[in-house]
Amino acid sequence: MFTIIGGDGKEYGPASVEQLRGWIAAGRANLETQAKAAGTAEWRPLGDFPEFVPDGGVPPVLGSDGTAGVSAGPGGRAAIAGPEPAGRGVRFGAAFVDGFLTWLCWLPTSVIVSRVMVEQILSGSFSLDAVVESFTHTMIRSLPLLALLALVQGVLLATRGQSVGKLLCRIRIVRFADNAAPGFVRAYLLRGTVPLVLEQIPYLGRLFWIADACFIFGDDRRCLHDYIAGTKVVKA
Repeated sequence: MFTIIGGDGKEYGPASVEQLRGWIAAGRANLETQAKAAGTAEWRPLGDFPEFVPDGGVPPVLGSDGTAGVSAGPGGRAAIAGPEPAGRGVRFGAAFVDGFLTWLCWLPTSVIVSRVMVEQILSGSFSLDAVVESFTHTMIRSLPLLALLALVQGVLLATRGQSVGKLLCRIRIVRFADNAAPGFVRAYLLRGTVPLVLEQIPYLGRLFWIADACFIFGDDRRCLHDYIAGTKVVKA
């Protein structure tokens, strides 16, 4: 039995060898994860325990497809292949779900503003100032919904590395370096809030949005916001 230190700094266990192999396969731990065997006080990387490297230096870890998920690294030390990257299509689906939820939150405001615009167009006296005033007075209807959505998304991202869309599409965010849970700062602030602020910059914000989306077509399927946060999206 072993106890490990998770990516959030907390201790987990005791867990059996088979449980830990499952955690490694799921990306919750890796061979660099600090662990100690039951009855001992010494913390060591999991890769130092023979239970995880029984055959010639290659640990018995399975990938998401059931095949071996490791390869021999320099000096015979095993390197974890890690969880399988999420497909571009399913990531678009998750983003669509999250965007749709945001649109629903704005719906009470947008319905009233749209009605004002239509009435002005039909009367032949369109006024942008009137539209802006209508938006200012009615956005209070959407703010509580947006706050609730932000709370739900923040909790899910901080605890699971998943937004509502990613949860439904069975994908999740992990740290790029070690496949550990990203935490609130990486998953919500760096990955979501920072890009949102950058997108508000006139002209440059639109260019950033386009570049951010295009980066997903790279070999590692990481968008610009993934590079900013040091994350990647994988199959859950």
